[in-house]
Amino acid sequence: MKVQFIGADRTVTGSMHKLTINGKNYLLDCGLFQGKRKEAYDINRNFPFFNPKDIDYLILSHAHIDHCGNIPNLVKNGFNGPIYCTSATKDLAKIMLKDSAHIQVKDVEYVNKKRAKQGKKLFEPLYDEKDANLVYPLMRDIEYHKEVSINDDVTLQFFDAGHILGSSIIFLKVNENGKIINFAFSGDLGRPNLPLLKDPEAIPDTDYFICESTYGGRFHEKIEGSEAKLTEVIKKAIQQKGKIIVPAFSVGRTQELVYSIHKIFENKLTNRIPIYVDSPLSTNATEIFREHPECFDDETVNFIKKYNDPFGFNQLTYITDVEDSKRLNDLPGPMMIISASGMAETGRILHHLANNIENSKNIILMVGYCAENTLGKKLIDKESEVKIFGEEFKVKAEVITMNSFSAHADSNELIDYTSKLNKDKMKNIFLVHGDYDQQLKYSARLKISGFKNISIPSRGEVFEI
Repeated sequence: MKVQFIGADRTVTGSMHKLTINGKNYLLDCGLFQGKRKEAYDINRNFPFFNPKDIDYLILSHAHIDHCGNIPNLVKNGFNGPIYCTSATKDLAKIMLKDSAHIQVKDVEYVNKKRAKQGKKLFEPLYDEKDANLVYPLMRDIEYHKEVSINDDVTLQFFDAGHILGSSIIFLKVNENGKIINFAFSGDLGRPNLPLLKDPEAIPDTDYFICESTYGGRFHEKIEGSEAKLTEVIKKAIQQKGKIIVPAFSVGRTQELVYSIHKIFENKLTNRIPIYVDSPLSTNATEIFREHPECFDDETVNFIKKYNDPFGFNQLTYITDVEDSKRLNDLPGPMMIISASGMAETGRILHHLANNIENSKNIILMVGYCAENTLGKKLIDKESEVKIFGEEFKVKAEVITMNSFSAHADSNELIDYTSKLNKDKMKNIFLVHGDYDQQLKYSARLKISGFKNISIPSRGEVFEI
């Protein structure tokens, strides 16, 4: 049995790991690498470590694009095996991949206009909507905790990762020549007590564990204070008659924000202001949240019983039409506009930032992780000028960062989770999905906690189990 690390190795994007067991190949995630445009295009287009036709099974941890976004390209290049995931992940992936295909096509159209003028070779999109539509028929949904035999060698079980709707920890029971090996992959681990979702679940004793490390050396604000801080931001916008512009991921962060704002208004912690969710993908994703209450924690279930719908309330408007989106520019504050993408790299959020960033009455509220070189990271770092659509803008709006809404476990939460694993049985922990400096800090803490073998794989590295 071998494991090869192909994506999200010493970085936080493009999750992809390959297992070879008794001659069959299993891919854990097939995510898009996100970063500088040309570098990302080259990495995502090719599969240098394997032929997609040789992959027998794909097991998907959750529907975020850095975990599922390159599946249409995999299928386009010959993969036609089953894709195992939870029911909510299956439903979310359908809309996520369709949206990603639209972005691929539009991004290439934009880049090719410049390249054509320069006489350069034109790019092709990684995939289009037709390719994305070929993925859904291959998906096989499995309930949490249900043991499913993929074949005579491998049994699969999903446990709730508490990261986004449908997110899972992948647990494999491998029979290799009569020897049973327990192998697990964390996907992205959520935080205890997050709004909406259940806490990350414990898994059975494991021999080998691939563990994310996004915040391996960093610490979040306490979740308990997030609504109080959000209330203060809303009050400030009311006082200044300004707009709150929120770059937010369409799946997870947007719904958590809307749910928290609903509670703030229902509890009369501040006056209501108009809230606009300006993203077709966010609107579609919210509909899927409504269809999967089995993923909600007890607090949310009780809230739903009292208020019926935590995602729709007075003065909240979901916007899909482009013209309606443009009209928001002419409306006076106070108001809040929540729009994708969370790293402020693509989507309608760029238009809202361009129209509002140079007004000192306005607030830009950053509520999620942003990778290096993204516009979101530059805003978090409080750069005085940023480029949007190739033009320079002075950052006069106040930038406020709230990392308490992060869907990733921080260093203490990661240690709390892994400390419950059986140290005597654990033969190796592989750290992925984290910048190298964060992984080194997390590795040091794991060793202090009593784990003996921790590996930080580089891209393409192979380990024999």
